Amino acid sequence: MQSLWMLLACAMFAMMGALIKVAADGTASLPEIVLFRGLPSVLLLFFWARSTRRRLRPVSWRFHIWRNLSGILSMWLGFYALSHLALPTAISLNYTAPLFIGGWMLFFGGAQRDPVRVMAVLAGFLGVLGVLRPSIEHDQWLAALLGLAAGALSAVAMMQIRQLGRIGEPEWRTVLIFSMGASLSGLAGIAINGWHTRTPLTVLALIGLGVAGLVGQLAMTRAFGLGSTLLTAALQYTTIIFAALIGVVFWGDRPAPLAWAGMALIIASGMLSVWRTHAEARILRGISEHSAAGARPQEADAP
Repeated sequence: MQSLWMLLACAMFAMMGALIKVAADGTASLPEIVLFRGLPSVLLLFFWARSTRRRLRPVSWRFHIWRNLSGILSMWLGFYALSHLALPTAISLNYTAPLFIGGWMLFFGGAQRDPVRVMAVLAGFLGVLGVLRPSIEHDQWLAALLGLAAGALSAVAMMQIRQLGRIGEPEWRTVLIFSMGASLSGLAGIAINGWHTRTPLTVLALIGLGVAGLVGQLAMTRAFGLGSTLLTAALQYTTIIFAALIGVVFWGDRPAPLAWAGMALIIASGMLSVWRTHAEARILRGISEHSAAGARPQEADAP
């Protein structure tokens, strides 16, 4: 179930990326895109929560503050990188987030310190490089470093999502509070730079990217709260596959053979991580059943 939630999130984020491309082509500014990334989530989740009498107060403000600071700053830095680097390079830097998660888990992850799943994350990133074939010019290092910082901050945000799931924070409230922060930051940018969107198609694209982002964020939050962080990190790379397919259908893109090989590597890394997680679950289940069977005779002899 965790895998299905993450695949849904990847498909929604790929759709959101396509709608961001449509909105940007329609002269939407960066603050407008950031605003609409959060606004539909705020409206839909707030009115749903009020109509069903859900509690709006979070379980822990501390985790939400760190999640919002890291996630919103990552969003702005990632968009800065997109505006100053070639698209493949900027996206590749954004997808270093699972690498930071993998490194953290390898050295500090305790029970999840699993080199096999870390290797799945690394293989997935090699697949991303094959699909996107990034390059950095000599005068683009500042933007590249900021894009790398966006990936690191995105990893921090993902880990905070994991912590929020562990303490029992529901997915909808995590998404609502993050979306409120994103919307406020977008409004601040619009107050400084003004409003630029004019055409109905651009407005529809802005609304669509917000709805796709809402569904993707809810699905990703549920996936990170269900189980292995590294499994979710490895499956995140499938966003590239969905995005490539959208490009083929709607923009007539024709990926090179190296790109198709990269997609195959992405799929293989995700399958390896899925297999590893399921195998580990079977082993733990067997140990638990064996322990329970061994404990029953002792319980029968107890006074």
